[in-house]
Amino acid sequence: MTTSARRPRICVVGSSIIDLVSYAPRLPKLGETLLGTRFDTGFGGKGANQAVMAALLGADVHMISKVGDDTFGRDYLANFADVGIDASAVSQSNTASTGVAPIWVDESTGANSIIVVLGANDELSLTDVAAATDAITSADVVIGQWEVPIECVIAAFRIARGSQVRTVFNPAPARGALPAEIYELTDVFCPNESEAESLTSMSVATLAEVELAARTLLARGPSSVVVTLGERGALVVDATGAVHHTAPAVHAVDTTGAGDAFVGAFATMLAAGRSVSEAVGVAIDLASQTVLRPGTQKSYPNLRATPPWA
Repeated sequence: MTTSARRPRICVVGSSIIDLVSYAPRLPKLGETLLGTRFDTGFGGKGANQAVMAALLGADVHMISKVGDDTFGRDYLANFADVGIDASAVSQSNTASTGVAPIWVDESTGANSIIVVLGANDELSLTDVAAATDAITSADVVIGQWEVPIECVIAAFRIARGSQVRTVFNPAPARGALPAEIYELTDVFCPNESEAESLTSMSVATLAEVELAARTLLARGPSSVVVTLGERGALVVDATGAVHHTAPAVHAVDTTGAGDAFVGAFATMLAAGRSVSEAVGVAIDLASQTVLRPGTQKSYPNLRATPPWA
């Protein structure tokens, strides 16, 4: 557990993806060609987004990832350097391109649809993870998601568990059934509503149903389950009960990456010694700020000078 005497230490095992974002008055229907209003590119990928959010909150961050040996990959390595993330464990593939994500954003609501082409992220290997053992064992919290091979996350979490390092798993995007071991190696399991529904085959239409789904996930091994609920906040479920944290009312411009900002902020606060419930409260407030601006990482608040954990 850390205190304000030193910076929280985060290690992320995850994806690095270039966002290709098109904005339009609404999302296109199936088979429809729709004229957009503007286009933007940005740095994304769930793992990298979480790492950047943690870095902008003043954490020491190590990234374990893979990009292509291409312009996008070189740009991403430069981005990690600019943000202050240690990318010594980010390697470049000679056979696959850097991952990309075409994103469509509804300007009227901020809602989005995304297609992710993982590219080099799918080539992250157990060898890559083993080479980053020091980064994992020196962390306060290790974060994983599902945009890289799950066996790599499991390997990293095994190393973390062996060194009493806490783990946070974000099962995004939902890709079918998870191996049982990932639940057992996870301290805080953090899905959104649709992921909780997919993993349990249970309805999550009401808070009561979300709690039932979360308890099903809790029974599989994690110490806590945090289900993010978008504009409704988040539900924390553990052996002692369930707590619903509401989110501030905001007018969303672009919700892309808000869930990743939540996970990065949550893990940082957890690494700083806050309780799960306290960390969730701070993470909701910070994630709510990101939807007020367009873009993914560029919408994240930079609080290095006044970190919320200090």
